[in-house]
Amino acid sequence: MFGRVTQQYALMLVVSSVLVRIPGVVRHTVLAERAHTVTKKSAIARRHFLKRGLAAVGAAFASPYVIPSSALGADGDVSPSERITLGGIGIGNRGGYDLGCFLNEKDVRFVAIADVKAVRRAQIKDMADKKYGNKDCAMYRDFRELLARPDIDAVLIATGPNWHCTASCAAARAGKDVYCEKPSTKNIVQSLMLAETFQRTGRVFQGGMQRRGLSHFQYAVELARRGKLGKLQSVHAHPCGMGTEMSGWWPGEPEPPKEEADWDMYLGPAAWRPYNKGKMASAFGFEKGGGMVGGGVLEWGSHCVDLCQWANDADMLEPIEYNPPAGGQVIAVYPNGVKLVLREGGWLPLGSCPVRFEGETGWVEAGDNGDIVASNPALLAGRWTKVGGYPANNHIRDFLNCVKTRGLPRANHFVACHTHIACHCAGISIFLRRKVTYDPKTTMFVNDDEANRLRSEALREPWRF
Repeated sequence: MFGRVTQQYALMLVVSSVLVRIPGVVRHTVLAERAHTVTKKSAIARRHFLKRGLAAVGAAFASPYVIPSSALGADGDVSPSERITLGGIGIGNRGGYDLGCFLNEKDVRFVAIADVKAVRRAQIKDMADKKYGNKDCAMYRDFRELLARPDIDAVLIATGPNWHCTASCAAARAGKDVYCEKPSTKNIVQSLMLAETFQRTGRVFQGGMQRRGLSHFQYAVELARRGKLGKLQSVHAHPCGMGTEMSGWWPGEPEPPKEEADWDMYLGPAAWRPYNKGKMASAFGFEKGGGMVGGGVLEWGSHCVDLCQWANDADMLEPIEYNPPAGGQVIAVYPNGVKLVLREGGWLPLGSCPVRFEGETGWVEAGDNGDIVASNPALLAGRWTKVGGYPANNHIRDFLNCVKTRGLPRANHFVACHTHIACHCAGISIFLRRKVTYDPKTTMFVNDDEANRLRSEALREPWRF
């Protein structure tokens, strides 16, 4: 790590590197509720601590000891004290893309993969080893072994949605910061648990709603937030399907060896059922739409709902009234009277995941092709960068910056909680085919036992928290 130095000298440098990671000395802060402040304990940056340590060592030892530039962060390298050590849990196709974005950041070092499938463990290890030119990436079948490593600062979680919240909360309790793909939760109770766990532990959470990091969506949102459209009347999201479904029970097949594919760990908190190769190969696995109720509203639709939440300054709340589909639309109503409209059709040709914000004096619409259309060209006089698709680079950089500053990322635990509650409530209304009313104070549906039974689900041991 430190090149050709004496063992004693190297040990002192290692001790310095370890000290700067001790929670409570430099890196530990507690996120105050709804605040974006950093405590005084984080004011002394780790690099300053290391420089002072190196200065003291330099006074004690003579000039023959040479420190390589990589240890000091020179020539474009990142010093070990400034490096974020990353692990991965359940990295498939989408996770592989995310990991590629992380590997492009100079201050990230990916050191371990945990996955229930041996073939994916090997693939991710090969990806990391090729990046660093070594064979150091460790592999685990059980993610708890990865979380037990004290050298890992943060984890990328890209399992199927069945595991997202459970693994995220386990990581937070193990002292790790988390970047988790969405949907982040399976139901309303998990959404609340996610927010409570990360708030209590003071860990950093970033949900994979990466469109918050794209400048054209940011520009459209700011038009709504700054009153450029007049008083906001409605926010429109594309749900990418309004169907709902139960998890289902597929035909049983012979189970493979545990080291090859760990079916029991794959099921995790989900109800037991017999092994099925096709089900295990699914991109989403069980409960893909949020526990007992599934559908597109929670999957791709949550991206659009999240942007609508943001445009309505609703990061800390959700609609309270949800109406079943009528005329191809699901309409929910926020406490301030703004309507959240989920609709499949009637969109401008702006690509996938379109959103539209309508006010008393104007409207704006944007989508994944990077374009923005507005009711008045004057609304588009500002600047934004047109980027087609939905790259996660900026979103991941935002997460890494917050790991260092202990700030709140764009899609933090509060944002993820309330966006997902909005999606779960809409899904329950669709599933029950009637209006439901959600009380944010009690986090229950008003006088509706049937809807309240869908707020949560039974979890298998030992995955109950």
